[in-house]
Amino acid sequence: MIGMTGLLSGTLLYLFNRPPDHIYFIKKIGLDIFAPQTRYVLFSGLANNFPSFIHVFSIILITVGFLSCHKSKYLPVCLAWFLIDSLFELGQRFGKLYADIIPDSLYGIPFLENTKNFILKGTFDYMDMAAIAFGAVAAYLVLLTFKRRGGKDS
Repeated sequence: MIGMTGLLSGTLLYLFNRPPDHIYFIKKIGLDIFAPQTRYVLFSGLANNFPSFIHVFSIILITVGFLSCHKSKYLPVCLAWFLIDSLFELGQRFGKLYADIIPDSLYGIPFLENTKNFILKGTFDYMDMAAIAFGAVAAYLVLLTFKRRGGKDS
């Protein structure tokens, strides 16, 4: 539940702080209520790096929950998602190099079809890298805290 709530908060932050043409799923489903004139800039400083934090944090918690992972798998899941998110961020730093190795077979696969655009048009930010690291550590600490309190491995 914490992971899903985090993902929802990150999605809402995107909807209210990013131009609609920069949000993949808005274009895909034709949701035009978030036109530029109705955008609000909420948490302006936080809004820049919070999505990087909340994505890795939430996805780790959701992965552990769906897989019903035992405590021994928490660290590998956290490291895997840290690596995945970091590679996507670094892809924005080395866009052309990364874009050349992305297979064209991803086109037509929902969400993955936008990978090359994300890499080429995204902006690398060291603070996003820090947010990804902090999100992975925070998720690990949340998982350990819930385990200590007698909660399930989720």
